[in-house]
Amino acid sequence: MVRTFGFLSTYPPTQCGLATFTASLRRHLTAVTPGSGSRVVRVLSDADPDTAALPSVHPMRPGAVQDAADVLNTCDVAVVQHEYGIYAGRDGAEALGVLARLRVPVIVVLHTVLTSPTPGQRQVLEAVVEHSDTVVTMSEAARNRLLAGYAVERPSRVVVIPHGAVPTDRPAVGTPGRGPLILTWGLLGRGKGVEWGIQALASLRDLRPRYLVAGQTHPKVLAHEGEAYRTHLRGRAAASGVTDLVEFDPAYLGARALADLVGRADVVLLPYDSSEQVTSGVLVEALAARKPVVATVFPHAVELLGDGAGLLVPHRDPAAIAAALRRVLTEPGLASGMRHRSASLGAVLSWPAVAGRYRELAENLIAEKLFDARVVTR
Repeated sequence: MVRTFGFLSTYPPTQCGLATFTASLRRHLTAVTPGSGSRVVRVLSDADPDTAALPSVHPMRPGAVQDAADVLNTCDVAVVQHEYGIYAGRDGAEALGVLARLRVPVIVVLHTVLTSPTPGQRQVLEAVVEHSDTVVTMSEAARNRLLAGYAVERPSRVVVIPHGAVPTDRPAVGTPGRGPLILTWGLLGRGKGVEWGIQALASLRDLRPRYLVAGQTHPKVLAHEGEAYRTHLRGRAAASGVTDLVEFDPAYLGARALADLVGRADVVLLPYDSSEQVTSGVLVEALAARKPVVATVFPHAVELLGDGAGLLVPHRDPAAIAAALRRVLTEPGLASGMRHRSASLGAVLSWPAVAGRYRELAENLIAEKLFDARVVTR
């Protein structure tokens, strides 16, 4: 059935994970629903520059809650991305102003569920959940954390749909005369744990590895402290005597360039400091590309790598990172076994499969809304 899907989120050309996620979901959701359309309310801060938008993309400046709701109410269903820091107001409370004005079925996608939120963060998230018809988390860990730590009146309305990715299977292509490529990518900022990966290189020198850290500094980090973290990482490399083994690519990569880069990697390293992370698009993309992964024990990694698609290491432990990387790069059959296991996840994580689940969810909510309306009018 032809539908119009509405989205509330950051959106390209904003360069962040939510923007990329929403653009991909929008593209694939309309693709699996032939003839359907979509409209986007693009969340902007006062600092964001004005950019020319497509007719179907509507900017939302702080305070413009009614205008945002008016756009979304012209759609059959609204898909709202929630993340702390993108909406105006204390703890992003302005999202509630939009949600309260929506008359169409609402799917809220949670990108972060904190273990120990501030009182304000808890209040806002619980209100966001209350305003939704269905809540989507992208991991079982996030769903369990939400139900255990927050007031959720309708647990059955909280469902898990994984983060989507484009499955690829490109064998690593080495550079003549160079060693294996270890890759970390994504928007750069403190907490990414890259310093622990750098420190791990010293004990891997016999393998002649290249550690490539790809991605620009997160725009909000850049505005606050410039390139201080990247400078800190260069200093760590010099202090560890591995400057020749570390490369930085500060560009924001488009989908095709990123796929090419990931395809060249021998192993993907996710040395994140946080134990809170219940959603990682980078992890999903790495598995969809059938790349061996070494990751710290953040919840999403524990969930997806537990069957052998990667190796888990403690947080902030360069020795453990080095040992895991050495195993992946030298232990016979280990990397190929990881690729085989990640391939089994590909069908579930593919964007068409993920979009199909959102479409089914939307259709069910629309049908419920129509049924309720008929009952009321009788």
